[in-house]
Amino acid sequence: MSVFSKLLTGAALSLAVAVTSAPATLAETPANMLVIAHRIDDITTLDPAESFEFAGADVSRNVYMKLVNFDPADLAGGYQPEVAESWTVSEDGTQITFVIRDGLTFHSGNPVTAEDVVFSLQRAVILNKTPAFILTQFGFTPENVAETIKADGNTVTITTDQPYATSFVLNCLTATIGGIVDKATVMANEVDGDMGNTWLKTNTAGSGAYSLVSWKPNESVTMQSNPDYYRGAPAMERVIVRHVQESASQRLLLERGDIDIARNLNPEDIAGVTDADGIKIEDELKGRLMYVSLNQNHPELSKPQVKEAFKYLVDYEGMRDSFLKGQYTIHQNFLPQTYLGASSDAPFTYDIEKAKALLAEAGIPEGLEIEVGVREAQERIEIAQSLQNALAQVGIKMNITLGTAKQILGRYRARELDVYLGAWGPDYPDPQTNAGTFAYNPDNSVEAQATGLLAWRNAWDTGGLTEKTAAAVTENDRDTRAQMYMDIQAEFREISPFVIMFQQIEQSAQRDNVTNFSTGQAITAASYWQVTK
Repeated sequence: MSVFSKLLTGAALSLAVAVTSAPATLAETPANMLVIAHRIDDITTLDPAESFEFAGADVSRNVYMKLVNFDPADLAGGYQPEVAESWTVSEDGTQITFVIRDGLTFHSGNPVTAEDVVFSLQRAVILNKTPAFILTQFGFTPENVAETIKADGNTVTITTDQPYATSFVLNCLTATIGGIVDKATVMANEVDGDMGNTWLKTNTAGSGAYSLVSWKPNESVTMQSNPDYYRGAPAMERVIVRHVQESASQRLLLERGDIDIARNLNPEDIAGVTDADGIKIEDELKGRLMYVSLNQNHPELSKPQVKEAFKYLVDYEGMRDSFLKGQYTIHQNFLPQTYLGASSDAPFTYDIEKAKALLAEAGIPEGLEIEVGVREAQERIEIAQSLQNALAQVGIKMNITLGTAKQILGRYRARELDVYLGAWGPDYPDPQTNAGTFAYNPDNSVEAQATGLLAWRNAWDTGGLTEKTAAAVTENDRDTRAQMYMDIQAEFREISPFVIMFQQIEQSAQRDNVTNFSTGQAITAASYWQVTK
């Protein structure tokens, strides 16, 4: 069996780390196949109406088309027509009518119709899974969606509950939840009225550049190119994304030529391969933020002085200049750089004495013990250990609980963790994508189950920020809207239970014959159909 054939077996990647010396000649992946090593243990479902994790977004972006989407060759150009070839907006700003492009087909061979579009959007609202708020924020409900999202011939009209900035509505439709599914195929697999949700967790029904061959949780995702893709068949006929947790393992596979791209090398391994023959490093500023959040149901962590103290217990510069070097930049605001209204203000520094004074003022007892949930990813573990050390210096014992992304996220969404350390990436390139999750929480009750909102996950009643965020999204003047988000962030920095620390710079290590691979920049989803080798 060849080296590459071994890669395709389930055990190959775990065995590869035991190899201590490179072969005399490198292996080489086939010219029409792209093989990527990446952490994909956060995938819990492939249903676009339910998927809400980073690696799942990568799959969805390549499998499903949307009414409007982003061209990976022109991400700065903003949303572009996709399933919709054009659209018009009513005079009162509450209706957008889309004309559906002719000649599109699903992977099943069924034509893509206005009825499929309406079904997909209505279905997402009716199922009301975690990302549903991206659509329901426009006033869509299971009860009214038959009237607010309608088809007429080859057009689709959506009617919102009030006028919104048109760019905001269209940006939201580029999110994963905007994926258009094949109604006939999905409903043929419906079970007990679930609108095909159980089946779509592990299968796909899209019209994008790739179709799903298989998803093996915590192991691999395999996709096959769509020869009928409307932009033309992708050069990479097959894409295999392997779950490889450790940076050292990814590096070894890359150096051996067993993979084309390694997406999770740490700074040490990046430095180690920089001068290696046949390997290049590509940097992209991403929209992903690394943050710590405090559960406001905790009697001590909910005190204003404690929330402020945590912001002085992060060794921002020390981490940036050591184990995060080259891969994260200090950022203390919920809008990533490059977004409308983004702020570069960073008022917090590592200051143990200031933190001690704040904790004393709050009356925090010596020996307070808390739990932090952390995904099993090297940089997150190291951030947690740094924070653990700082907290020990002020008399707080923080126990680190490690788990898979699914395990930790499940507890976080259930409000079970005292502290959560994780990452957040924008769902669409509009400031509301993060303002609406970090600073908006109209119903803080347990019954609301607004698990898509970070403010809700942390049991934080944002007070006036909820109303200010709601106002910002209806403002059509670009400069005024930008200032509104700047003001919201300034208040958020002072009062929120979130410690936003870093913005990601993704460094992907690639074989030097790979061209046009994009990790999505600020939209945080990768595209494979433009890649060549």
